[in-house]
Amino acid sequence: MKTLVLGRTPARVTDVLSTLHTDGFEAEGVSTDDEARGLLETREFAVLIIGGGVGPEARAALKEFAAEHGVVRVIDGALTAPFDAYARREFEPLIREAAATS
Repeated sequence: MKTLVLGRTPARVTDVLSTLHTDGFEAEGVSTDDEARGLLETREFAVLIIGGGVGPEARAALKEFAAEHGVVRVIDGALTAPFDAYARREFEPLIREAAATS
């Protein structure tokens, strides 16, 4: 099960990806809506994490787009330090839950 991480701050996306990869999750990350849409169109992603810097209109449009392209779980995130602990506490259980139900 692949996860797509969308965040406006590339360094934070990298931090989240590093934690997810270390913990055995398959994930990719991007910082723009267009990049996210392009990857979601492949239908390879079952989970989408949307960072706190993504505005409400873009967030709503991406959620709708994701649902139309096979994403089974969208996770709203707003990272707080330490980022690795946040990803493990907030994201990883939801990714596992999505994997168990799909």
